[in-house]
Amino acid sequence: MKLASIDDGSRDGSLVVVSQQGHYISASDIAPSMQAALENWSEFAPSMTRRSKQLEQGGGMNSEGVTFLAPLPRAWQWLDGSAFKSHGDLMEKVFGIDPVPMDKPLMYQGMSHHFLSATEDVEFLRAEDDIDFEGEFGIVTDDVPMGISAAAAMNHIKLIVQINDWSLRRLAPAEMKTGFGWIQAKPTCSMAPFAVTPDELGDAWQNGRVHLPLTVDWNGERFGNAHAGVMDVGFHELIAHAAATRDLCAGTVIGSGTVSNDNFREIGSSCIAERRGIEIVDEGAPTTRFMQFGDRVRMEAICEDGSSPFGAIDQRVTKRET
Repeated sequence: MKLASIDDGSRDGSLVVVSQQGHYISASDIAPSMQAALENWSEFAPSMTRRSKQLEQGGGMNSEGVTFLAPLPRAWQWLDGSAFKSHGDLMEKVFGIDPVPMDKPLMYQGMSHHFLSATEDVEFLRAEDDIDFEGEFGIVTDDVPMGISAAAAMNHIKLIVQINDWSLRRLAPAEMKTGFGWIQAKPTCSMAPFAVTPDELGDAWQNGRVHLPLTVDWNGERFGNAHAGVMDVGFHELIAHAAATRDLCAGTVIGSGTVSNDNFREIGSSCIAERRGIEIVDEGAPTTRFMQFGDRVRMEAICEDGSSPFGAIDQRVTKRET
């Protein structure tokens, strides 16, 4: 099942079911918003599934010209992991950071009260803050009880999403040194337009991981095509880590961190910082610049049959006028 939120003038949008062909039909009579659906998933999911099956048989409205918001335009909680060891190892080497013991997953709590849509311009005050994109996948939970095991956490993964976790790299080092986490270096994230249930991905969903490559194009040129299936820590394990000492509310979004592969020199990267890190290791200094106003970045996961389950994130960086 594929779900989305269309712009109806409200902050949360109106819930719709989307077909594989891109047509949609309202589900607001079942649940008014994505958040409401997640809070009552066991009650609403059967009706949404039936509507999805009806839509696949034909009908619905053409989505051309429709404004899709982020599937969850605002969420109660956004937790981002760093679940690809190749990315972490490279960053440690570049910045001379002592290796982090991996008995627990890395995770921080970020800004959740607003997720940008997949096509709206992304505003920043200064290009000098070193604007970077970070392509990743995420999951959305229903209510998760404290102390849950990783195996049991699999049943609480209700939706899978695709995310661009924007970063301001110049601001990050100072905040990291405080030990209190990021605030200024981590602005609003973006989400691809469609959230899908795990079964929608078929064989591309295995062991709590999205087994798809994430294609990243910067200003129309291929930048990376890393495969997410090599995620070192599965989403179910990230959930268990986050819920170790607290309940997680329905609508909690958990990210994978930057999708990265060991052969990043050949396959490319999902963020500029990784590309610059490779240049530092290989050449002694970075040569790839960060994003400038007017630049575009496009991210999309494509299945073997050519389908695009999440749709594409395609955004332009602009200057916020003050």
